[in-house]
Amino acid sequence: MNAPTRVAAATSVRALALDDPRLAAFVSAHPDATPFHRPGWLAAVERGCGQKAHYLAADAGGVIIGVLPLTETRSPLFGSALVSSGFAVDGGILASDAEAIAALAGGAWDLARTLGIDSVELRGGAAPDGWQVNEGVYAGFARDLPADEASILAAVPRKQRAEVRRALTFDLDVRIGSGEADRADHYRVYAESVRNLGTPVFPRALFDAVLDAFGTDADILTISRKGAPLASVLSLYHNGTVYPYWGGGVFEARQRRANDLMYFALMRHAAERGMRRFDFGRSKTGTGAYAFKKNWGFDPAPLSYASRTAEGAAGREINPLSPRYRLQTAIWRKLPLWAANRLGPPIARGLG
Repeated sequence: MNAPTRVAAATSVRALALDDPRLAAFVSAHPDATPFHRPGWLAAVERGCGQKAHYLAADAGGVIIGVLPLTETRSPLFGSALVSSGFAVDGGILASDAEAIAALAGGAWDLARTLGIDSVELRGGAAPDGWQVNEGVYAGFARDLPADEASILAAVPRKQRAEVRRALTFDLDVRIGSGEADRADHYRVYAESVRNLGTPVFPRALFDAVLDAFGTDADILTISRKGAPLASVLSLYHNGTVYPYWGGGVFEARQRRANDLMYFALMRHAAERGMRRFDFGRSKTGTGAYAFKKNWGFDPAPLSYASRTAEGAAGREINPLSPRYRLQTAIWRKLPLWAANRLGPPIARGLG
C-alpha cells in the first residue's frame, strides 16, 4: 500500500497587529533578527515620528515562516517610501525559505501600491529576485566581544589602545541609565553632534519612544566632565549583541578623548551584561566614521540594500553625503544650535 502524498501548505501573506505575540516570538527565535525587526521598534518609530507601521507575516499551514516590518514613510521634502525598517540600518525580510521571501516581497509591493507609494526599500535581509540591489556604499562593522576588561582592551589595536588609555587619564565620569537626566543629556549631545555634521536631528520623542519600548534592552551611556556631558550613546541589546546606535560628542569630546572612553566603557558594560557581540553599525565607505571603526579593529563587511520603484518614478535620495545636498549640509553646519534643534525634527521625521 502506497503512503499518502504529503502536500506542502501554500504560503500566504497578511498584515498582523504589532502586539500579536507570534511576531515577537518569531523575531526572538530567529538567529538573523536584529532589534529593528522587533515590533517594538516599529511602534516606537510610529509614536516618535508619526510614520505609520505595517507588519507583514508569511504563513504556511498556520505557522509563521517569515516576517517583514515596514514603515510608511512620507515627507514633503524627500517623497514617500515603504521602508524596512524605518529609521534603521537593518530590518529587511526575515524568512526561512525562498517562497516566503518572494511572498513577503510581493506583499510589500502590493501594500505600497495600495497606499499610493512608488517605492519599497529593504535594508538588509534577503534580496528578492528582480529587485535593484545597491552595494558598495555602506559597510557594517561587528565582531565578537571579549568577556572581561583586560581582554577587551587587548583586542583593540595598539594605536587605538593608546587613545583609550589616554582617555582613562582624564577626569571623566561614566554614567549609564535611561532616566530623564540621561535622556536630556544624550539629546543635547547628539543634537549638537549631528548639527556639526550638517544633518537635522531626529525628534527627541523618537529616542524616548525607543527607550520606553525596549525597556531594559536599551540604555544610555554618557561621558561627562565636571557635570557637563561630552559624549553620549543610546544602545540597544538584542540576542547577545549590543548595538550602539545613536551616539555623538560635543566639540570638547575630541580633545578629552571622550568618544574613545565612551565606546570602551560600553564594551565593558555590555560584556558585564552578558553580551557576546559588538555591532558598531554601518558607515559610508571612505568617511571618518568608517576609518574610526577600522581603527578599533573592526573589519568592514559590505552591506547590500534592495529596492523596487514603480516604472517612471524616481527613488528617494536621503543620504546626507550625496552631492545634491552639499550646499544644504554646509549651511546647516553654520546654524545656531537652537535654530537647528527647532528646524531639524520636522525635517528629520520624514527621512525614515
